[in-house]
Amino acid sequence: MILFVWLVFAYAQKETEMDRANFKYWNQFRGPNGDGLVMGTGLPIEFSETRNLGWKTPIHGEGYSSPVIWGNQIWLTTASFDERKLFAVCVDLKSGQILHDIEVFVVKESELQSKQPNSHASPTPIIEEDRVYVHFGTYGTACLNTETGQKMWQRQDLNCFHEVRPGSSPILDGDLLFLIYDGVDKQFIVALDKYTGETRWLKYDRSWQTSQTGMTAKSFSTPTVIEHLGTKQLIAPSADYTIAYEPKTGDELWRIRHPKVGMNVASRPIYKNGLVLLTTGTSKHLLAVDPSGKGNITDTGIVWESRKGVPDISSPLIVNDLIYFTNEGGVVSCLDLSSGKNRWKGRIKGNHWASPIYQAGRIYFFSKEGRISVISSGGKFKKLVTNKFETSFVASPAVSEDKLIVRSTTDLYCFRQMTN
Repeated sequence: MILFVWLVFAYAQKETEMDRANFKYWNQFRGPNGDGLVMGTGLPIEFSETRNLGWKTPIHGEGYSSPVIWGNQIWLTTASFDERKLFAVCVDLKSGQILHDIEVFVVKESELQSKQPNSHASPTPIIEEDRVYVHFGTYGTACLNTETGQKMWQRQDLNCFHEVRPGSSPILDGDLLFLIYDGVDKQFIVALDKYTGETRWLKYDRSWQTSQTGMTAKSFSTPTVIEHLGTKQLIAPSADYTIAYEPKTGDELWRIRHPKVGMNVASRPIYKNGLVLLTTGTSKHLLAVDPSGKGNITDTGIVWESRKGVPDISSPLIVNDLIYFTNEGGVVSCLDLSSGKNRWKGRIKGNHWASPIYQAGRIYFFSKEGRISVISSGGKFKKLVTNKFETSFVASPAVSEDKLIVRSTTDLYCFRQMTN
């Protein structure tokens, strides 16, 4: 009995320590667990250029990557307006002062001369103790020392033709860094040794091209590592398939064919209650998949699907067995996780590419028109406030303790509840 009580206490203490770490560090796209869920209760719901503003720092160039946070450092990437130089920028969390501004790569030839709805610096970095991994798709990947800013390794030999610039963000699992290259010309996923940058494995056969140009084969999704029935799986959507790999070897575990030909899959998969939730890009399906099968599980693994109000780009949230998401037109939907049944719909207006976050019964949405809308979670739609700015929000936000870090197309903001 004493041993049992001690084990329960030790487990609870470990959980508390993990929760504290997750509360402080926002290490990757959509946060510590890749799902947009934020611990604590301290974020403000009303803010502006003057209200609850901790600091505001201009970021040069153009970039849509989300900020990541480790300790007192915020890292993000940006590109020069002529698209020839790619940078990693480090900002002090407390003061907003720029600590590092590093030219990582020089682009010899840009893919497109005309402006497109994407940037060369759209993939979000991933950070851990002493190291940050910055990724610019076909233009290069590098590991930087977070104290000195020095480059520890780089790769520029992993290439594809993105057509409209890169979008997939890197993730880590153990000593492996995973990158997806789903271009117009070729589609592959690669695992690199995070210490050296050397290739551990590389797998093609990710897409079935349905046109001569291959445009329907390109995609921008960020993968997710889950543990299902005691086994890890690397869930990596492509344009027309979602594929699960064994993370250490790259062996394929299962795949499903998306119900309709699409492209530009950008949402990050989420795992809860034994289901993988994913969207299918321009074909606008939301799928709930049972990841227990082997091989092609298209006919057996899709538990339910929905096409009502599903976004192209923004990722969903799962809170208390309810799914929340907004499409590009600002229509918010709430669905039941187990059945896919619609609970309610509401409208917050605006064009939404950024993925929402959740904290303490509140959901935050960020629009390209400069609106940050906050609604209540739960069984009915209730808008709490709309904060309006003269700027545009494309990147998804980051959180550290009571600080909300939001990147606009020109500046990096730190919002926090200020005492009167």
